Amino acid sequence: MRPIRLTEPPSPTMAKAEIFEGDVYGVIRRAVVIGNGSSGSENQCIGLVQALGLADKHVLYRVTRPRGGINDWLHWLPVSLHKKLDYIMTLIGVYTRILMRSEGRKLMPLSSENGGSQGLSCILEADLKHIVSTVRETYEKDGPLLVVASGRDTITITSSIRRLVSENVFVVQIQHPRLRLNRFDMVITPHHDYYPLTPLAQEQVPRFIRKWITPREPPDQHVVLTVGALHQIDFAALRSAASAWHDVFAPLPKPLLVVNIGGPTSCCRYGVDLAKQLVTSLLSVLASCGSVRISFSDRTPEKVYNVIVKELGDNPKVYIWDRQETNPHMGHLAWADAFVVTADSVSMISEVCSTGKPVYVIGTERCKWKYSAFHKSLKERGVIRPFTGTEDISESWSYPPLNDTAEAATRVREELAKRGWRIRP
Repeated sequence: MRPIRLTEPPSPTMAKAEIFEGDVYGVIRRAVVIGNGSSGSENQCIGLVQALGLADKHVLYRVTRPRGGINDWLHWLPVSLHKKLDYIMTLIGVYTRILMRSEGRKLMPLSSENGGSQGLSCILEADLKHIVSTVRETYEKDGPLLVVASGRDTITITSSIRRLVSENVFVVQIQHPRLRLNRFDMVITPHHDYYPLTPLAQEQVPRFIRKWITPREPPDQHVVLTVGALHQIDFAALRSAASAWHDVFAPLPKPLLVVNIGGPTSCCRYGVDLAKQLVTSLLSVLASCGSVRISFSDRTPEKVYNVIVKELGDNPKVYIWDRQETNPHMGHLAWADAFVVTADSVSMISEVCSTGKPVYVIGTERCKWKYSAFHKSLKERGVIRPFTGTEDISESWSYPPLNDTAEAATRVREELAKRGWRIRP
């Protein structure tokens, strides 16, 4: 099988001397990313910042919630109220232990769930006063800032930043904030977030609760609609990964089928049943594969993992990532000839569909609500096909790769130009 030769991206033009760049207050040189601790959400923000040429010129702030015990049941509360309740419960616990003459509460380091494995020394707590002060100081020295955030927990802080320093920032909120879109300069969200407004969705929702389902209005001028989720996968990332993982993947028999397994969600419920269906289908297509590599997400249930290992772990054609070694995800994206993906993750599907390679999805029939709308849009575009176990993996087919991140970056530049601003990487 001949290697695919990717066209080289155009060389960047030489930057002009700053003396010719015009008003410093109209040039964005840095970005602020506000995350919520979810890798899926923060990955979208960093992907957009990267596409805008500010990959090495941004700082990450994180809105954190108390974790553990009863806190895991309080995530529906606003972050500020949740923290106050945690503070009160902590005081009660401390006083109780004092009365019982037991040890005081120990301070524990943040776990990897809060980003401990990602270098927390470089991640700051998202304090509104501190960020606003930073924005004002930066504006005086280097011009305006781009603020990019994603996730429900970030909405209050980003909307407050725009309200307090609107002349110094351009605020982009990724994922639908549900209400009052004019709190942001731009909202970037997938088409399927507007599924509740479709006639089919209206039929599925009882009339007396329709007014409580959001969004309640069609997208306005603040909204940029995408097909899937934003991410960090682009030409440069794939080329770098192809080089970094060359020694691992180049010797493997072709075609290489990569299987990405996620985990059940409220709109895509499954368990061991889907794992067994996946195993049966993989065994049926194994003859047309040179090799198969299987990996899992953080959400994959242990029982699903165990079924895959038990049924396929001894097959000489199959390699199963043990979740202990370095995650081979980027190597998979660069070297795979085809993908099989579970239907539960918009982010995971969006990433593999950005490669232009064959993508087969399993479990779409178990999904509902806006997930079904997402899968339908991809099928209509010819981007994905169902995985049934009758496929010939050596058959190659293609489609225009999803390019949501680059297209969203273009829209950001266009909106900045209307304000008389531009980005200088």
